Amino acid sequence: MISCILIPFTKLKSVNHNRFQFKMINPGPMMSYQYGGGAWGNNLTVVDKVTPDMKHLVDVYWAQFPPMNPLWYNILAFFLVVLSIVSCCGNFVVLYVFLTTKALRTPSNMLIVNLAFSDFMIMFTMCPSMFWACLKETWTLGVLGCQLYALSGSLFGCVSIWTMTMISFDRYNVIVKGLSGKPLTMGGVALRLLFIYSTCTFWAIMPLFGWNRYVPEGNMTACGTDYISQDWLSRSYLCAYSFFVYELPLFLIIFSYYHILKTVFAHEKSMRDQAKKMNVTSLRSSEENKTQSTEAKLAKVALMTITLWFMAWTPYLVINWAGMFQLAKITPLFSIWGSVFAKTSCVYNPIVYGISHPKYRAALAKTFPSLVCGQTENDSASTASGSTGDAQSVVSSS
Repeated sequence: MISCILIPFTKLKSVNHNRFQFKMINPGPMMSYQYGGGAWGNNLTVVDKVTPDMKHLVDVYWAQFPPMNPLWYNILAFFLVVLSIVSCCGNFVVLYVFLTTKALRTPSNMLIVNLAFSDFMIMFTMCPSMFWACLKETWTLGVLGCQLYALSGSLFGCVSIWTMTMISFDRYNVIVKGLSGKPLTMGGVALRLLFIYSTCTFWAIMPLFGWNRYVPEGNMTACGTDYISQDWLSRSYLCAYSFFVYELPLFLIIFSYYHILKTVFAHEKSMRDQAKKMNVTSLRSSEENKTQSTEAKLAKVALMTITLWFMAWTPYLVINWAGMFQLAKITPLFSIWGSVFAKTSCVYNPIVYGISHPKYRAALAKTFPSLVCGQTENDSASTASGSTGDAQSVVSSS
């Protein structure tokens, strides 16, 4: 009696289980469209394209999204090629001209050289592997390749922003402190670079030792810090990293340029007041007026460059914080633009050098005449007296 009851019950349980499995393997049209490849009509997710050796690094959060349209991978690959060519060539030219021109090898300009070097390394170490991943529509370079990719991006991105911070400090020292400020020396530059690289190396290698980790991003074509995990160990790293690598340098740069502009405006006002007392239009000669207008233009260019840099990196910060605190739903397509916009920062500086740095343009005209558009100025015409001339050169280069 009991066996007659148990046997049908067991069979019924088995049948229901098989039917459940059958439904999961063969979803209906609407389920296939919603959870699979959308208009492509399959039931794949973006995680299904990941190679087996990488799947343990991918958060289950990404399993809810279908693969991206292949057109996006092609657009991204094309964009990376353009960025790589422009940035690598531009920064290489900057490095070559500054290092081979004796007049440009000043302590302040060594910071410019380091900025060009870090921008070059970002594109040189990251774009080829990301381009290959776009062609394959997933990361195929393994765990080590993923870690090296993310490590180089974190290291050289951090180096770039802290180098720009040191450039703003140098301008603050020259313009605000004036003669009371201690001139920058090669030894001082070496100490600053030691601080930059030691600090940035610390933040870059911490995920390799368990404080957060480097994982594939949502589009599976790039790697970065894990901003999806909700544990406080991962969150604490991102909070600390954001403060020391983004917020603190931003505050220091704004502080420096605020006092630079305040000093310039105060000086201009005192010059105008003195001119009124003497019943003259201006206390400057025509050549001095030309120099001052040039310096004002170059200061605007420097501020624009820094603004563009932070505009490039802010989307990546927003994506990290949105994922970390679940402020918005991060999709694979949305996650692409943080890394792409961050890489555009490497293109800005070489272009600005050619537009605004008279001594660099003069040296570039001698070395690569075909790269110079328009007329160049003589070194003597582009340099003001004393520290002001040095200030012009470095401010315009930033």
